[in-house]
This record gives sequence, C-alpha cells and structure tokens, in this order.
Amino acid sequence: MEVKLWNDKRDREMYDNFADLYAIIKTTEKLEKAYVRDLISSAEYEPECLKLLAQFKTLTSTLKVIVPSVDRFMDTYKMDCPAALNRLVTSGVPATVEHRQASAGANNTSAATVAECVQYFITAMDTLKLNMYAVDQVHPVLADLLASLNKLSILPPDFEGRVKMKEWIARLSKMGAADELTEQQSRQLHFDLESSYNLFMAALPNLGS
Repeated sequence: MEVKLWNDKRDREMYDNFADLYAIIKTTEKLEKAYVRDLISSAEYEPECLKLLAQFKTLTSTLKVIVPSVDRFMDTYKMDCPAALNRLVTSGVPATVEHRQASAGANNTSAATVAECVQYFITAMDTLKLNMYAVDQVHPVLADLLASLNKLSILPPDFEGRVKMKEWIARLSKMGAADELTEQQSRQLHFDLESSYNLFMAALPNLGS
C-alpha cells in the first residue's frame, strides 16, 4: 500500500523543500569533514561552501514560517550534523574566510591589503546609508570585510573590528535572506562599523612595527 505524504500541491512543495534543506545540511556536514581531514583543498572547499550557504539562506527564508528554527528541524529528523549547524547557522561564512590563513606573510601588511580593508569598511557603511537593510544585501559586504581583515595577520586576534563583524555575520546568518534589519539594528551596525573603522585607522601607524 502506497502512503502519500501530501494531500495537495502545497503539501508536496513543502516536503520537497524539507528534502532540499535536509540535503543541504547533510552535504555541508560532509564538506566540513572533508576539509578538516584535508581531503579537499581550500580552493575546492570555499566555492562549494559559499554555494551551500547561499542555497541555505534562500531556502530558510522561504521556509521561515514553517521552519522557524533549524535546530528544531534537525532534532525532528534526527540529524547529527554539528559541523553543518556551526557553518550554516552560527558562522555563516566558509572556514577559509573565518580563519583566513596568513600564508602571504609580510605581503599581508602591504598598502594594497590595507586599502582593501578601507574600501570594504566604506562599502559596508555606504550600504546602510543607502537604506539597503536586507540580509542578502548586508551579509556579503560584511563577509568581504571580515575576509579582508583576516588577511592582515598583523592585527591582533581580538581586534574589535574583526570580533564585531563575526558577531554580526553570525546574527545575520540566523535570519532569512529577505529579512531586513530594523532601524535600531541598522543604527547599531553603522555605529559598530564606524568605531571599528576608526580603531583600524588608528592602528595603521603601528603596522610596520
């Protein structure tokens, strides 16, 4: 006897979306383990992870009413995927971005890298000034800024700008792609960007020491 999981087209679409979310989480878990075990290179890992993150954000935005909590979804379907949960929900960026390797050595203190950081700070602040508050508009510029800051290995690990960007990215990763920052959130983010930028500029004279 065949058992139908859905009664109409809407139910079928919901279960199809559930299957897609399940697959994204499982695939991310396998990708994270493969990267940690050095089975794939950073160059192979990062684009695949970015694609999964984008798919996850789009899908969870669509399902936010039915699936308000990814943790609960994973509990319901008995999914033991801690690495995927960390990457998709907590971090929101690939491990290569979060922990950018300082492989470029002294080149990471170059004027070009500093200029790149300044550019991303300004881009992030301008994004908010232009009233672009949607998660899929704000998240990418913050991720670019964090990746740029991570290239400057001479900055201390607890540099306030880096810490704050990680916190904001983690917060945005728990929201849907179409969700928007509230006025209070956007003002706080702009304040954090501005203060972090000022601290960054103040640190520049010490970069060569």
